[in-house]
Amino acid sequence: MGIQKDRVKFNVGGRIFETTATTLANAGRNSLFGAMFDDEWNLNSDATIIEHFIDRNPNCFSVLLDLLRTGELYLPQNLPEKLLYREALFYGLLDHVRSAKWGPFDGNRLRLARSVTGQAPGDGTAIRAGPDGGCCVAHGSMVHVYDWMMEEHPPINLDYQRVNDAGWIDSENIVLSACERLGKGDGGMGLFSASTGELRYKFNVKHENQVKSYTAGALSFSSDYKLFSSCKGRSNEYGIGVWDQVTGKQIDFFYEPPGWSLGDADKLQWLHGTNCLLVATLFPRKDNCYISLLDFRDKSMVWSWSDIGTPITDERRVRDAIAMEETSSICVVNEYEDLGFMDLRRNAGSVRWSSRSRLMKGKMPDEPCYPKLALHEGQLFSSMNDCISVFCGPDWVLTSRLRRSYGGSICDFSIGGDRLFALHSEENVFDIWETSPPPII
Repeated sequence: MGIQKDRVKFNVGGRIFETTATTLANAGRNSLFGAMFDDEWNLNSDATIIEHFIDRNPNCFSVLLDLLRTGELYLPQNLPEKLLYREALFYGLLDHVRSAKWGPFDGNRLRLARSVTGQAPGDGTAIRAGPDGGCCVAHGSMVHVYDWMMEEHPPINLDYQRVNDAGWIDSENIVLSACERLGKGDGGMGLFSASTGELRYKFNVKHENQVKSYTAGALSFSSDYKLFSSCKGRSNEYGIGVWDQVTGKQIDFFYEPPGWSLGDADKLQWLHGTNCLLVATLFPRKDNCYISLLDFRDKSMVWSWSDIGTPITDERRVRDAIAMEETSSICVVNEYEDLGFMDLRRNAGSVRWSSRSRLMKGKMPDEPCYPKLALHEGQLFSSMNDCISVFCGPDWVLTSRLRRSYGGSICDFSIGGDRLFALHSEENVFDIWETSPPPII
């Protein structure tokens, strides 16, 4: 309970509110209220000032103040949700609103929140969750960007250059990789504004001190502000390029060893614990699969696996791979959603397969979407047809499935901002899955 000197009075748009510094402290230091107080949450203003005027919407202020008091979000029917979000942004309380709207991410408690109709007739290429709960959707040469309220920003148009991958630097900047357009000198990678679609920087590849045109593929980002991309040029620039995210300058290049495939990589993943990069080039992009760990400090391939020379059946074709640092292993998946595991402590070891869905055999759709993997907060996710499976525990037991059949098979999915986004193959429809907040006892 606040004591007398703890009381604070606000006049918001002509309405008077009284609260306490203790309640306002729940807003945190990065809020507007945090700027009004010192380190001890005592008012910085003159003690004679007993009322603080804020020229904003009083109805929204009432809802947000109640949120700070109780931790619960109650939105009256006559108050537009977008208006509340706008006011929460002004006060620096968007994170509080999101936390009240969604609970902690849990794949087994995800519920379909809504679906967004696609904006293009072509097949989707990729969907990537943003850090603040929004996402971007790439199809052909177009990328549509949405904020966490699912309001669409101006689309990014790469002028007929096919987008291969997308990644968020932060909530305001997106990196796109695209195919080279022969004869135009275009292609490669660019940094774009998420809010305006403006090209802010183009990431060049230099070979023998000459800037080269190239096709950029899979992307990955490290915690020390490095950007990695698979690169395929017309001369010798095949491999993995490295750029500084801050300056945009190329700082390194790992050239493709003879007999190996890096420039066509489908997936890159930075491993924070080992300071290595997972590079996976998979079927059907190549006839054979190549998975390796690259250490850029001494330009070495510290771990590698390929199915070259081994008997291959359709049920053992690797479609996606993901490194699991905590268990020193790599998980792979085939087109029947069978999971396989390889020990990173053994080079060129075999895959230990674990069958999960034998009933899927022989029932592939006419235009199959090959499965993809994601690892998030100790849970493993795998997409298959119109369903996403959730695996948990040390033995990766199937614990739940996320399914919504409208829109066809899932061609890509992404997790971030406490949401899971699933992009369907037909009409670029994508679903938004959220974890409901736990009940108040």
